[in-house]
Amino acid sequence: MEASIREARLRPQYASLYPALEAGTWQPASAIGRQLLLWHLTASTPPEGERLMSEEHFEFRGGRPRDASWSGVLSRVEDA
Repeated sequence: MEASIREARLRPQYASLYPALEAGTWQPASAIGRQLLLWHLTASTPPEGERLMSEEHFEFRGGRPRDASWSGVLSRVEDA
């Protein structure tokens, strides 16, 4: 797996909140994000908090490190 790909996995203790996701399995964070966004849009339930994937509910690894030049503006790698 490429080091620049951000991965996430659902913590087992929160599996009941996300029945469509497999807990404990590392997957690309973008794939989980798409799944959650679709779920929130079709269920008409907004995500809790400011983030789609709570750091309390999910673990993360990989991705590009954010250095001092990071402005806080997110963009897709494909757009670069």
